[in-house]
Amino acid sequence: MPNSQSPRGRSSQAQKSRAKKAQAQNSRAKEQISIQKNTAKGGRRPLEKEDHKYKRGVVAVAAGSERFPGAATLAVGGARRGGAGYVKFVSKSAPLIQQVINQFPDVVPIRELLNQKIDSLVVGPGGVSLRKLPAIPLVILDGAAMKLAVQVIPSKRTNQIIVLTPHEGELNLIGYVMPKNYKERALVAQKVADELNVVIVLKGSKTIIAAPNLKSIVDEIGGAELATAGSGDVLAGLIGAFLASWKPEDLSTAQKVVAEAVKLHSKAGVHAAKKYSCVVVTDLLESLAHC
Repeated sequence: MPNSQSPRGRSSQAQKSRAKKAQAQNSRAKEQISIQKNTAKGGRRPLEKEDHKYKRGVVAVAAGSERFPGAATLAVGGARRGGAGYVKFVSKSAPLIQQVINQFPDVVPIRELLNQKIDSLVVGPGGVSLRKLPAIPLVILDGAAMKLAVQVIPSKRTNQIIVLTPHEGELNLIGYVMPKNYKERALVAQKVADELNVVIVLKGSKTIIAAPNLKSIVDEIGGAELATAGSGDVLAGLIGAFLASWKPEDLSTAQKVVAEAVKLHSKAGVHAAKKYSCVVVTDLLESLAHC
């Protein structure tokens, strides 16, 4: 019988070690949704034979204001292309409701969140209409609405996944200093994720998707064509729809789902840039239908 010091013994131990490591990796992979392996086109959740509109996910969008009315249409437009089966628009403004419904007749307007079936909620593009964080499992906060994330102590926030979508200049809204360079961007994004217990999408060149105590995901696809007014509104709606359809139950899986939405948004930008010499946000919305 070979001892542990013989070549044959060492080889056997190495094989067992590799097998054990592979088994552990496979086990971890099975614990989470395999987003990259089981996706439809554009990273969307693939349709199943027994799907109906509610099972595909219900996303609600609270967006727009008198100052930025277009943000409502853009955020809702992004939500319509993320794979959810049902899109609701939350507003008490008759002009905003009319604007959105004229553009998207399939969207259902609601005046309040009470007693509504909602899987994910997008708040903030173009204006904040809510004063406190609603008790909805998946919430995407954009713009000034990100302040809602600091109202509740992270350790006391249970069974709720929050996604923040700031660009660098909006970090001060939640008490953080704008980074000076790319290395600082990554550090700040991770700090926000860890301290607030959220998934953060720090928008910009090479958008960073960070989650608490996890390795950040960096988008390498998006280019300067995405630097146009309203692009972030579309992204917020798109993220909301992805979360509503995938329904992640933990921050790790949510980070992967959000990263897929960011990737699709970037691919739409690339698609639009090939078609148009100067990309505007309506070109981005159009391109989402082809990506």
